[in-house]
Amino acid sequence: MIEARNKTSETEQRTLWIVLILNVIISAAFFFAGITGDSSALIANGVDNLSDALVYMLSLLALGRGLIWKGRAALFSGSMLLIFAVGILFDVARRYTYGSDPIGATMMVMSAVAAVINYVCLRLLQRLDEPDVAMRAATTFSYNDFISNGGILIAGALVWWLNANWPDLLVGLATAFIAIKGGVEILKDARSEIRGIKDTPPPKEY
Repeated sequence: MIEARNKTSETEQRTLWIVLILNVIISAAFFFAGITGDSSALIANGVDNLSDALVYMLSLLALGRGLIWKGRAALFSGSMLLIFAVGILFDVARRYTYGSDPIGATMMVMSAVAAVINYVCLRLLQRLDEPDVAMRAATTFSYNDFISNGGILIAGALVWWLNANWPDLLVGLATAFIAIKGGVEILKDARSEIRGIKDTPPPKEY
């Protein structure tokens, strides 16, 4: 039993390290492409992947610790996702007010590359057996990223075809709402987990 639990922990640790490194790399690429391509959607996903990397780091720290600690790590993850969403809403409002000139081709290429990486991360996380609340939060983040990449691909094609910035802003806005939905789900899951642990009576002494 202990050997099986240790093996599961090692698998989770290896998986988290892989998705952490991949998210740091793709985040840096998103930031570079977003700044050079003047794209709110790309910068939004750069921030998203950077916050994902932080969540995966917290999940790594949570391995081997108590369920309460893991629940609190998930609470922090959900809160970070909501903060990220607010930041994206401000960026979209700024670009809508002052204007922007996103490059459609850059958006399409970057979204395609990121979609492959995020799909790999999602599949790795979904293969874990009986994931705890922290790992479920990590899976939610990867799923949100994968969905956002599809939106960027469509927006990039529309920007390139229509020579307008509104598809980029629309995807940035949609990414923020997806993040809000994911953050709320993570917070609910974490609170339910913590409440269940606290309500569990201590073992009887004989």
